[in-house]
Order: sequence, then structure tokens, then C-alpha cells
Amino acid sequence: MRPPLRTVALLAAAVTLVTGCSSGDDWSRPRPRPTAIGTLGPGFIDPAAPPAPEETVTPRPGSWSGVRPSKGYRVVLLTMGDDRPTRALVTAVKDWAEDEHVDLRTVVADDGHDLVPSITRALEMGPDLIVSAGNDLVDPLALVTPSHLSQQFLVVGAELAEPTHNVTAVDWSGASFRGEGLGMSSTYDPDSFTGERCAAAIRAGVAAVLNDLTGIVIWLDRH
Repeated sequence: MRPPLRTVALLAAAVTLVTGCSSGDDWSRPRPRPTAIGTLGPGFIDPAAPPAPEETVTPRPGSWSGVRPSKGYRVVLLTMGDDRPTRALVTAVKDWAEDEHVDLRTVVADDGHDLVPSITRALEMGPDLIVSAGNDLVDPLALVTPSHLSQQFLVVGAELAEPTHNVTAVDWSGASFRGEGLGMSSTYDPDSFTGERCAAAIRAGVAAVLNDLTGIVIWLDRH
């Protein structure tokens, strides 16, 4: 027995809606390269002397606030750890993504054995940017990122000791974990991971990446 025509029509409409939502979330589809909306304010860098790779810059507070990503910016938040600083960074990234209508997905490393595999999972998603939050990811990123130079990474609240040009970091004296057996900085202070500073970290870092100021360390001690 055939279903009533009205039932068929409703089913077809439901399939169309589901298909539409899925296609909108499909990162495998090609699209234009994301761009920066807005411009960096005075004092972010010295335009007459752009920073060299691995250089540290200390931008004027708020000089990044006029920059946001274009619509549909695809970001993977890569995270490991449940300590208070990591939770503060994760919250800041998620709040920023919601405010700026960023297409955000999250990859969580389950344990120490899952660190490199978690980076691989993030890479396979093909995002515009991978944002890392959590000190445990620093050494695995140092291992993996030189082999994926076309993928942009942003490390918030820590930095790589010798970053390649595709790894940008946002750090401050209360954070400044660098991995590679260097141990925790003597100035490390979990209380420095305030909501305000973590929010500044993600916004300043993304503003730099969108303006092709990559491979540098952005220092926020003036914030």
C-alpha cells in the first residue's frame, strides 16, 4: 500500500532539510580563502619593520580588536588537560567562535598516547586554523607541525621552542611553557590565565594569522 501523497511530501521535505544542513557543515567542499575583516590598529607591529620568523612582538593592548575572520572560518580547537588554565583557554576560544560565527569543531586528546593521533585527526579535518590549548600538546606539535607547513596553527598560552612559519603563539610571563625538556617557567602562574587575558590571546593570535603575521610569538604582558 502506497503512503499518502502528503506523507511522501513531508518526508521529502525532511530529507531536503537534513541534506541542506549536512552540506553546510561539509568541510571537504572547496571555498574561497578566508580573509581578515577589518584592520590591525596602530601598535600591533611596526609596519616599517615587520617581525622576522620566531621573533617576539608586544602589541599595543586592543590593537587587534578591529579584526575578525570572514564568514565560515573553519577552526579546530585541539585540547588536552582539565587544569584551570586549559579550561580558561578553551572557554575563551569557544566564546570567541560563538561571537564571530566561526565554524568551530573540537578535538580532545584522551591521554598521553593520543596526543599525536589527536593532531592527526585535526589535520584530516582540513581546517583553516588549528588552535591548541594545553601544555601537553606543545612537544607533539613541535614534532608534527614541520611536516605540515601548509596548515596554520595557533598556540595559546604556551609556545614552541623553535616554531616553523606556520605556528604562531600567544604567550605571557605567567604562561610561557615551551616544552622540549625546558620545564615549566619560573614565572608560571595559573592565576594569570584570566578570562580577559585568554580572550585577548585568541583574538590577538587570530588577527595575526589572518594578516599573515605567522611564525611569531605575540607577547601580552602589556595587556
